[in-house]
Amino acid sequence: MSRSCAVPAFPSLSRCNMALRRVLALAAALGRRSCCSKPPLPPDFVQALRAVVGAPNVSTATAVREQHGHDESMHPCAPPDAVVWPQAVGQVQELAALCHRRRVPMVPFGTGTGLEGGVNAVQGGVCFDLSRMDAIAELSLEDFSVTVEPGVTRKALNKHLRGTGLWFPVDPGADASLCGMAATGASGTNAVRYGTMRPNVLNLRVVLPDGRLLHTAGPGRQPRKRAAGYDLTSLFVGSEGTLGFLTQATLRLHPLPEATAVTIASFPGVGAAVACTVQVLQAAVPVARIEFLDEVMADACSRFSGMGLPVAATLLLELHGSRRSLAEQQQQMEEIVQQNGGSSLAWAEGLEEREKLWSMRHNAWYAALALRPGCQGYSTDVCVPISRLPDVVVETKQDLQASSLTGPMVGHVGDGNFHCILVFNSQDPEEAQRIHAFTQRLGRRALAAGGTCTGEHGVGLGKRALLQEELGQEGLDTLRSIKAALDPHNLMNPGKVL
Repeated sequence: MSRSCAVPAFPSLSRCNMALRRVLALAAALGRRSCCSKPPLPPDFVQALRAVVGAPNVSTATAVREQHGHDESMHPCAPPDAVVWPQAVGQVQELAALCHRRRVPMVPFGTGTGLEGGVNAVQGGVCFDLSRMDAIAELSLEDFSVTVEPGVTRKALNKHLRGTGLWFPVDPGADASLCGMAATGASGTNAVRYGTMRPNVLNLRVVLPDGRLLHTAGPGRQPRKRAAGYDLTSLFVGSEGTLGFLTQATLRLHPLPEATAVTIASFPGVGAAVACTVQVLQAAVPVARIEFLDEVMADACSRFSGMGLPVAATLLLELHGSRRSLAEQQQQMEEIVQQNGGSSLAWAEGLEEREKLWSMRHNAWYAALALRPGCQGYSTDVCVPISRLPDVVVETKQDLQASSLTGPMVGHVGDGNFHCILVFNSQDPEEAQRIHAFTQRLGRRALAAGGTCTGEHGVGLGKRALLQEELGQEGLDTLRSIKAALDPHNLMNPGKVL
């Protein structure tokens, strides 16, 4: 099996060309034109779009449409017919009402960092690029909350919060837009301590498919808890752009910890590393981050970032607290690591050293791709109950080896979520088929263990069959009923989730 691939000169364009046959197959299934066809929208409709947002904020150029027709996933490019850049919620409402009247599909776009084809316009239509709506509308230090528009990314928010003693901890790695993170139900390295996006979203301002405006917790409200009616906020968190446009999010902020310490522990095998994770959680050590790398990923990250890690199953552990409590936590952690055959620990407490370690972890995607230059990557995303995590990880490792696949493993194992970053030659049909078969087995392995096919990336295009197996027919019918009630013409991001 070849371990290298030709490096494309223009990645975004060649992605369409390399996978043209797959694009055409997808088009046939969904009634969609090929990737590079001419924009079919009537001129009067395009002119109506320009009347709402101004001519400079509408584009039907092929390069712009293709740029908005894919994310970071393996799914082939499927560009919209036009891209618009609204700059105020009223414009989003007008544009949505216009598309609704003309029955034109609508696709929300944030930063394009998704991993499940969530922005691919598989039925064409209009892409709403919300990046120019980037106001931080309201910050309440006393209430530990902030309200942001969809163009605000997590790094931009935390930069804005410097000096306040507060931060927003949900960190999926990519500098994603915060409303996009809400739309996919994002998670990340801090979830074991601070939770995923769902409990950290207090309210959402949503433009519905017909242009109406909804505040999911009521206009201007941001209670820490509520029991008033159905939880509309949670309904839209994780909806992947299929129910409406998230044009503002009110988020829960957290105090910055007084002290932080990070360490790396290596283990004799994958089973020992994951077993250590389970014991840390059972001992109620208030760990803030606990990240797993198998020996392949540890070696790839070490070489990519120049860190000099042992080629062994590895845990990255971070503790938050007061200086006194931190010393006690460190002692507990060292004892549990040693009980599981782990290495001795050296703690990094300085900001620069800590950031270097986490930069290495956040670059795991690129480190994995560097194992086979020019090849494509796809990240799996299962999540299982903590008690089943050791068995599922070991079985998955064995499956990878038996399938002769390049798939270094990494994960937020503190909440049972782990990824295989599968690196493969998309021009090799046999290898692509083995990738597909492996991902289906992994998804079903997670479901059999009482878990889910996606812990944080979302369903998008690729996990719809597994979603049906996970929820059952009644669960899926309920989702369809909700979709039909809010979007009866199936105009919002069609072809995703359901």
